[in-house]
Amino acid sequence: MKKTIRYFIFLVLILLASASYLFLSSATSFEEKNKSFVIEEGKTNKEEVLDLLKQKGVITNGFAFTLLADQLNVWTKIHAGKYEVRKKDNLLTIARMLRNNRQVQVKLIINKFRTNEDFAKLIGKNFSTDSAGAMKFFSNNDSLKAFSIDTNTIATIIVPNTYLFYWGTPLDKILTRLKDASDAFWAEDNRLDKAKKLGFSTKEIYTIASIVEEETNMEADKGKIASVYINRYHKGMNLGADPTVKFALKNFSLKRILYEHLTVASPYNTYKNKGLPPGPICTPSISSIDAVLNVPSTSFLYFVAKPDFSGYSNFSSNFAEHSQYAKQYQAALNKYLAKKQNK
Repeated sequence: MKKTIRYFIFLVLILLASASYLFLSSATSFEEKNKSFVIEEGKTNKEEVLDLLKQKGVITNGFAFTLLADQLNVWTKIHAGKYEVRKKDNLLTIARMLRNNRQVQVKLIINKFRTNEDFAKLIGKNFSTDSAGAMKFFSNNDSLKAFSIDTNTIATIIVPNTYLFYWGTPLDKILTRLKDASDAFWAEDNRLDKAKKLGFSTKEIYTIASIVEEETNMEADKGKIASVYINRYHKGMNLGADPTVKFALKNFSLKRILYEHLTVASPYNTYKNKGLPPGPICTPSISSIDAVLNVPSTSFLYFVAKPDFSGYSNFSSNFAEHSQYAKQYQAALNKYLAKKQNK
């Protein structure tokens, strides 16, 4: 009898050790430090989730995971979303993560984009809403009215930054969060007062900043370039901004704007239309926005790249001086292109 009891205890210990090994040792087979995976809407049933976990290398033993998940009632509690496991996570940890809906947050990194299509692609890449659904929303002024924007001004509620969301966050909630962050941004550092003193709305400041952003990468020139466009605006001149023509043509690879490009029929063509374009031509950096808000007082009406190709510009208050600077740059450019051709 005692021998039978000892044998039974030994058997139980073996079973417990085996279970511990199965459920508490590393369950993954991927090489990365972490692995993320997305359970899509409508694909939360047992078979599809199991296939996904195996395919991603999240689990290696489907039988053991199924046994554990059945006992923990995981299958009825799985939600669509983005999850992340570490390389050495065990089956128990993974099962609890799914059962308790512990999703990883999505980092929405917004640097610079130019068009609503670009923004829609960014949404589709990071969230459950696909790019086509996002574009449909962005093309509907009735949908956008709640955010005080229209199809031309969507970017004006976006301050380039990194934002945290969950994969399944609805598009309207994403825009609400971005607008709240934008409102907070404008409320800081007297930005609202600065815009008011300049006689522009925040949307108009943002639009001017987007042109400045496309004109230069040189921080020291941003304020002076802003002054050129603001001076032209107040004098009733056409802004004549080359980046707005590129935007109108949707050709951002253009290196030189030719006379034939200036005829494009578009409200964004500031060579043909007076005033500001109907919306921004990109999402400008904070430094470009602040360069407009803190624009220096100048008499500049023109600027052209310096002939040393440093990235900086020469600024002029009259067309005669500007023409001289333009000839210097053109001569340097022709010399450079000829030299490049002869190589």
